[in-house]
Parts: sequence; C-alpha cells; structure tokens
Amino acid sequence: MDFKRLANLLYPDVEHDIEYYEKVFPPRTLAEGAIVSRFAPSPTGNAHMGNIYSAFIDYVFARQTSGILVLRIEDTDQQRQIENGIEGIIADLRNVAIVFDEDPLNGGDYGPYIQTQRQAIYDTFAKHLVSIGLAYPCFCTPEDLKKVKEEQEKNKMRVGYYGIHARCSTLSYEVVDDNIAKGIPWTLRLRSRGDFNHKTILKDLVKGRIEFPENDLDYVLIKSDKIPLYHYAHVIDDHLMRITHVIRDESWLSSYPVHAELFRAFEFNFPHFAHISPLNVKDGESIRKISKRKDPEAAIKFYHQKGIPYDVIKLYLATITNSNFEEWYNQNPQSTISDFQFTFAKTSKSGALFDLEKLYSISRIYFSRMKAEELYEKTKDYLAIYDPEFHAVFTKDPKYSISILNIERNIPKPRKDIISYSDIKAEVEYMYDELFDENYRETVVKDFYTIDLLADYIDNIYDPADDNDTWFEKVKQLCVVYGFSPNTKDYKEHPENYKGSVAGVCELIRVAVTGRAISPDIYEILKILGSERIRTRITMFADVLK
Repeated sequence: MDFKRLANLLYPDVEHDIEYYEKVFPPRTLAEGAIVSRFAPSPTGNAHMGNIYSAFIDYVFARQTSGILVLRIEDTDQQRQIENGIEGIIADLRNVAIVFDEDPLNGGDYGPYIQTQRQAIYDTFAKHLVSIGLAYPCFCTPEDLKKVKEEQEKNKMRVGYYGIHARCSTLSYEVVDDNIAKGIPWTLRLRSRGDFNHKTILKDLVKGRIEFPENDLDYVLIKSDKIPLYHYAHVIDDHLMRITHVIRDESWLSSYPVHAELFRAFEFNFPHFAHISPLNVKDGESIRKISKRKDPEAAIKFYHQKGIPYDVIKLYLATITNSNFEEWYNQNPQSTISDFQFTFAKTSKSGALFDLEKLYSISRIYFSRMKAEELYEKTKDYLAIYDPEFHAVFTKDPKYSISILNIERNIPKPRKDIISYSDIKAEVEYMYDELFDENYRETVVKDFYTIDLLADYIDNIYDPADDNDTWFEKVKQLCVVYGFSPNTKDYKEHPENYKGSVAGVCELIRVAVTGRAISPDIYEILKILGSERIRTRITMFADVLK
C-alpha cells in the first residue's frame, strides 16, 4: 500500500509535518541534571490528597534541580469535566505552595497545556505514523470486536486486536477510501511491530528493573470522534514539552510496553520513568487508594476548615515521599523542605498508607516550632473566618494573647499540645475572663482544708517579681505550714505523715486559677494573669468550696 497516499486521505487538512513542531518546541536550555516534570490531571474535580502527593513529588524534584514544573490538563474525557476544574486544581495546589512554571492560565513556550487545544499537533503526528505504515484506520464496530473476542476465548487464544485478528490492518486503499466516502466511522490504530514472546525492559527510578512482554496489540490511538487516547497523546506531549522525567501512578506500569513502542515509532528519546505507588488508606481489613468521595481527609478543604497549616501537609507528603525525611526534619529544626535532598531511591516501592494521626503528630511539631507572634497572626486570620466571637476576644489585647501563646514555647522541649488553629481556643480560653469557666468542670478537690491555704498564698506568698525558683521555694514553705510535704519523694515514702505533697498544692493553685487539673507551666500562667486576676479567681474558687 502507498502509505503516504493513505495518510493524505485520512488527514487532508494537516498543515505541517512533525519537523515543524520539533522546531517550534526545541530542546530546553537548562543546566545539566535539571529535571523537567509534569503533573497531568483531568479537570474532573478539585485536587485531593492522592494527586497532591503526586504533584508534590514532581515539584520537589524539579525545584531541587533548578528544573521546570509543568501543569498539563488531560481533558480528553469531556463528559466528566466540572466547571472551573482547571482553576480549582491550580488554586488547591497553590495553597500548598506547589506553583508551576508553565500552566494553562499563565502559559509558557511549550503550550498549549490543555490537550483538547493540541488537536492539530496530534493530527500531524498521526498523519506521520500512517505515512510510515505504523498506523491505520479501523472500521470495526463494537459488535465486530466482541465477535473477535468470543472467537479467541472459544479457541483459548490470547484476547486482543493483534496479528491475524487485526482485521482492518490489511484493508486496501480502495476499501478504506470507499468506507470513508460512505461516512463509516473509523478509529486510528497502531500497527504494532512487537513480538509478545520478546521482552521490553523498563529501568524504573523507583521500582527498579522490570521486564514486560513486548506490545503486539494494535491499540486504538485516536477515537472515532478524533479525540486521542492517553497512550498516544501523552507520548507526543511529553516529547514536545521536553519532559525529562515522567513521574506517574504505578497503575500505568502495565501500559509501558505500548508507550515504549510509540516512543520508538516516532524515534523520540526516552524520558526517565518513575512509577509511584498510590496513597492508600485502610478500610476495615482491606487497603485501597485514598478517595475524595469516601475519605473526608482527602480534600484540601478538610485541613483549611480544621485549621491545619498547608505547610504541615507538605511536611507530611515529604515524610512519605522519602523514608529518611522525618529523621532529618527532627534533627534540623531550623531547616525547610527545600534544604532536603530528595532521591528516587528512598521513595517507597510498595506505597504509603495515609495516616491522619501521623499528620497530626507532624502538625504538633510544626506548631511547637512557630514563634508566638507568627502563631498569633495566623490564628487571628483563621478565627476571623471560623470563629468570629473568639476572634473578638483573642484580638482585643494582642500583646496579652501573644504572651499566652508563648508559654513553654522558647525552651529545649516546647509544648506540643496544638494540632490546629481550631485547637487554640480550647487550650487557652481559661486565660480570658470572658470565657473563664466558673463551674470548674475539671476541679479535683482533696479532703483537706484549702481555703486558708489559698488565701494565705495570694495575700502573703505570691509576688509577681519572683523568678520560677523563688516562686516554687515559697510554695514549698507554704506546704510545711499547712501540713503538706514539700518533697514529693518524702510523701510517696510516708503518705500517712502528710495531707498531700507540693504537687497537690500546685495542682490546687492551678485548679483555682484555671479551672483545670492540667495546664502548661502554672508559674508562667500566674505571671501572665497578674495578682488581681489571680485574687479574683481564688475568691471565686473559695466560694465554690464553701
């Protein structure tokens, strides 16, 4: 057959040849080792934790090599698209500080970045494949294909459109011409040169060396509506956008043989491949991919509403991207993600199990390292949206609120009781008179006389000028006067000799002024509350005891 004649018949309106696009999209001029990666979602919904994880991996490898990060929208499935899907994806990723160098909204030199806008390119390369005899039109109907499959199954043959079963691969030019003249729909199929008994090798950056049988199936490359399938489109896009590293879900591994065949058919240089295991969740006794429909924690808005910083999400993703990141992060409290060197070798081959409790643990560390002033500003912003009433209380005296947030913060082992901005009210509300709980719901009152001790404490003992050691020494002296052990060890050895220990007295003071049995350092709390507020609260507590 005259394949060039066939190509002109199928694609009469194609204006350019493939050399034209090679010149339009030349190799990038980047430093040696620079990675050009792409995140290529479908605009079928907002980004969720699973594809944010994938985008994060693309992002860190591009950034640490001074490379390029491309957002390409694969929108060939028109029926599943949502309104503003592209804008939503970009916004969600921008929230976690994943910013693209080239994308549909901001453009770039290697666009368009939306597949449905690249039809002329796909047609040009399709015409080229036909002209060299590596693609052909197929007029088989679904019923025809069903019959082929049934015949193969009946004869216990491998199922697929290949070899002698690829009925349209041997059609003459005249038959093709006649069918097209009659308006019979056709798809474009690859004319495979593969041998199923031979092997094709993938040296995957994550999975290692993998052998596959060569592809020998005549895959559909372009559907009858002229929309290309992923197998075909992404090979052309990755080549023309000069992608150096194809980082994608491991679900595409089984498709590698046909992708490899297409790269060879076009005589493209192969990019590096890194197939990432998906982000999974435990569902009862089974494990499945995380789902935005089934798992609330998969949605970015879940974290925004709860008040977990987006930086925490990135830290968590870094932890599951490379197994050595967490140890490094704990040992380098002043460093950021950009200071860490990610490697494909440390990326899990089997996949990560999404662990919300682990993310919360990372969030505790993150909050513990934040300066009180920064924490105040960010908490203020969160409360303005989600808790206006507390926002009014919290912002009335910024200096006072910052001093509260600073309790047990600038010490070798800072407190780690905050997971999110939404936690802060519950942790500090007793410090504000407007929110102080007069009912002392967590009060623990022992069977000993306490009113005089507390009155003596505020009238004669407490001095806001005392440092921590002096304050505690005075509390111990108060213990002796009222029959408590100033030493916890002595009390444990001879409890019958005392009403309680110094720990019990400190707990009593804590309950009296905070209404809680557990709180951060009571010395710091007393210093911030001040003498008058302490006196008022002790008086209120004495009334409760009476």
